[in-house]
Amino acid sequence: MFNDAYLAIITFMEMGGDVLWYIAAITFLMWTLIFERIWFFRTEHKDLVLEGTTIWETRSERNSWSAHQVREGIVSNAASRIMGSLPVIETCVALCPLFGLLGTVTGMIAVFDAMATQGGNARSMAAGVSMATIPTMSGMIASLSGLIGTTYLKRKVEYETQMFEDTLTLDH
Repeated sequence: MFNDAYLAIITFMEMGGDVLWYIAAITFLMWTLIFERIWFFRTEHKDLVLEGTTIWETRSERNSWSAHQVREGIVSNAASRIMGSLPVIETCVALCPLFGLLGTVTGMIAVFDAMATQGGNARSMAAGVSMATIPTMSGMIASLSGLIGTTYLKRKVEYETQMFEDTLTLDH
């Protein structure tokens, strides 16, 4: 069973051409980073909030201009750590369809090459056509799957950043 799945994956990757390996690598990186962010919210996020709140609450004075600047710094640092690798994830989502388009172009070049060397032979053109369509489909599917993850993470980042900012009270 495992052997059959492996063979099916390798056959699919060969039909899609070399670009498909890049799409797979980008997708793997993207989902690794998405799961890392989810793990962060389940484990380290509480410590981050506690650390920032403790720093703020131990200040003796919280109403002056300098205190507000310290608060802004604490919020900014926390927001940066909460956001984490979200920009890289969004870049991966944007790259997947572009690599799919690159696969389309390379596949069409293979079709034109087959037409130039072997005439209008349909069998020789079929490999190029699959090399043109499979990466496009794979890039779009990878991008759509990543879009689901980034939408969830964006909402979570916005919510958690706002909640953190609201926990740092200004009055003493």
